Parts: sequence; structure tokens; C-alpha cells
Amino acid sequence: MTVDDVAAYLGKPRSWVYGNWRREQIPFRKVGQALRCRPTDLDRWLDAQGAV
Repeated sequence: MTVDDVAAYLGKPRSWVYGNWRREQIPFRKVGQALRCRPTDLDRWLDAQGAV
């Protein structure tokens, strides 16, 4: 998933995702210059946060 995909999935603006990915430990990986996140990793992260 791209940053835009994650923002849409979380219902947050893209700027929030970029501003919080390190602090909130959102499971992104750098692929070249881009950030990517696996949907399963994001779902596990959400479960750990107590989100539904």
C-alpha cells in the first residue's frame, strides 16, 4: 500500500500519515524513495493499537 492508500484506509490526511509514521510506528518499509506498507502488517498494527 502507498501512503495515499494507508491514509484512505485510516481515514486520515496524507500529511498525518507522513507526520506520524515513525512516531506511531506505522509499519512502512522504504522501497527506493517511496514508503510502502503491506495490508496484513497494517491490520496487525491496528489490532495492536486497539482499533477496530
